[in-house]
Amino acid sequence: MGTRRKAREAALQMLFQWEAGKDAPAQVEASYWEGVKADQTTRNFANQLFEGTVAALAEIDPLLCTHSEHWRLERMAAVDRNLLRLAVYELQAYPQTPRPVIINEALEIARKYSGPDAVEFVNGVLDAIRRTLETRTTGQQ
Repeated sequence: MGTRRKAREAALQMLFQWEAGKDAPAQVEASYWEGVKADQTTRNFANQLFEGTVAALAEIDPLLCTHSEHWRLERMAAVDRNLLRLAVYELQAYPQTPRPVIINEALEIARKYSGPDAVEFVNGVLDAIRRTLETRTTGQQ
């Protein structure tokens, strides 16, 4: 498994822990990395994704609500909700990473950590958000 995938998985696990415990992000990072072996590049990228996602929730969550038809955030599985948040943050904050790569990584992580219907759900929501973000970037309607 590549460094970036490991970092994404770590960031997802930290988001899950943060949401469940409501601890400060720095405290979540400290406790998470106590029991996990990873090189510094993986840790740095995971921390950037985690911290950035938490900081951008006020922008991310409304996008998720708009594009996840018939699903309220609080009704989504916690893994799916946080995976979507993470991927949306990366779509917005890392334009140098091709969007299909970000979405594919999210789908692979969903296969590993979520239920059988999660992949289709995550793909549909992220594809809709991708189109919205591309429209914003290009100014097209």
